[in-house]
Amino acid sequence: MSLGQKSEHCKLEEDLRAPKEAQGLEGVQAPMAEKEESSFPSSPSSSLTPLILGTPEEVPATEALSPLQSSQRACFSPTATTATPSSQSDENSRSQEEEGPITPQAPPDPESLLSDELNKKVAELVQFLCVRYVTKEPTTKAEMLTNVIKEHKGHFPAIFSEVCECMEVVFGIKVKEVDPTSHSYVLVKTLDLTYDGMLNDDQGTPKTGLLLLILGMIFMEGNRAPEEDIWEVLNMMGVYAGQDDFIYGEPRKLITKDLVKEHYLEYRQVPHSDPPHYEFRWGPRAYAETSKMKVLEFFAEISGTDPTSFPSWYEEALRDERAQARAATGDDTSATASESSSVMRSSLSCPERSPKQILQSSFEDNSQCFT
Repeated sequence: MSLGQKSEHCKLEEDLRAPKEAQGLEGVQAPMAEKEESSFPSSPSSSLTPLILGTPEEVPATEALSPLQSSQRACFSPTATTATPSSQSDENSRSQEEEGPITPQAPPDPESLLSDELNKKVAELVQFLCVRYVTKEPTTKAEMLTNVIKEHKGHFPAIFSEVCECMEVVFGIKVKEVDPTSHSYVLVKTLDLTYDGMLNDDQGTPKTGLLLLILGMIFMEGNRAPEEDIWEVLNMMGVYAGQDDFIYGEPRKLITKDLVKEHYLEYRQVPHSDPPHYEFRWGPRAYAETSKMKVLEFFAEISGTDPTSFPSWYEEALRDERAQARAATGDDTSATASESSSVMRSSLSCPERSPKQILQSSFEDNSQCFT
């Protein structure tokens, strides 16, 4: 019997039972009503409560009922499981006649159900790969299909593509294929940062992605980023100060204390600010382990473009790399005329989007990563 038939069956039994109960209760209606009141408390903590999935007011708007839940709610509601006095039954009948017939709910959209199921598989595969990263174990396509994707194998390419984007944006981890024949993959950090946020951390989730986003914001904001701008971007990801996050823990502690203690960030009060305002800068460990060009490449990758799409930032990153190369070789010569000319052409190009606009667009494209 289908779920819809079960629901109709429950309603039919209720309709057939009401007249018989009403007829059998004539003359003893009051004692029976008193007995029922003593047997079935009206309090929400009654023994029936576990069977009732809640009224519409109790269910959050974001939680849509499945057909099974709807059927359970209909069959396990008090009106379907307890005898109803005839007077109450008459009142209910008159009330229903006045209100008109109840409009049946439209069946769930199959495409919507499939989309929800595929998003669930994205989340499950992300979790699966995070475990493999922590244990430093490779994985294969066959493993992912067997352990996670299962009956949705036909959708694996789309699921896997979204998972790779989520791993990079959220965790700063790249899913790298090492054997095209067996479809074997390893999980590596996007950049050569030695810190992943997992040291002495019982949550065991890498936090490199958040660090890369903040380093990119600092670079693109002129090598210093107001704290307000950082939180505005993190809020777009659903990460809020003072609110524990299952990936990042307590975010304010992470970025103002932990990453500062690890020398990846500097957290300073803006001089002469009253009330005091704070800003972030790159710490010495960030300069030692990465570069502006690598961070810009990360930003470009999650934005679906390339570093040259951001001319002024690209030129600054290029100058920074050349300066580092000259320092390494002991060559202190100044930039060539061609470099200056290139910078001039860059300054005359179309204005670039702000870092916040770039990240907002990227987060919208990868919204499934933050739900």
